Amino acid sequence: MTFNATILIVPGLGNSGDQHWQSLWEKQFEFSRVQQLDWETPDCADWVETLETAVNQHNPENLILVAHSLACITIAFWAAKYQKRIKGALLVAPSDTEAASFPEGTTGFTPIPLLKLPFPSVVVASDNDPYMELGRAEYLASQWGSSFLNIGAGGHINVAAGFGEWPQGLEPLQQLDSGVEFK
Repeated sequence: MTFNATILIVPGLGNSGDQHWQSLWEKQFEFSRVQQLDWETPDCADWVETLETAVNQHNPENLILVAHSLACITIAFWAAKYQKRIKGALLVAPSDTEAASFPEGTTGFTPIPLLKLPFPSVVVASDNDPYMELGRAEYLASQWGSSFLNIGAGGHINVAAGFGEWPQGLEPLQQLDSGVEFK
């Protein structure tokens, strides 16, 4: 499997460990990764600026961001601030930073921007994610102008939920890469 676009992995809170699908994809396909300075107590403004710096190292028109968890919310803030047109974004298991259950220690990730993203995107969610209710994920997808994919009982779509390689996740990524509208 090959990709025409440059793929940039954007991990969420705590980074993605070696067995996380983001890390496995990064190694398998030689994707690049955003390296945040603080993975445990992030500041939204810092994460947005680090993402902007990483995006500027590539041709934005041929760049797809692959985000997990808090990184999805970071991308919404980044898009609201910079309004850059990129090839697309795969937004997997966004975290509800406005929920009382969201882990403490982050700064500035509320309120979640509800502006239409200036690029094609797909939100992938599960119906039993402890960090985002399915209806809320669907609402954010509609506000962002994203396609929406419910994968069923997938938890937070991470290693703890049984997701290692996650080959099914490559399908929406390939569709973003090909420019085909996701269905």
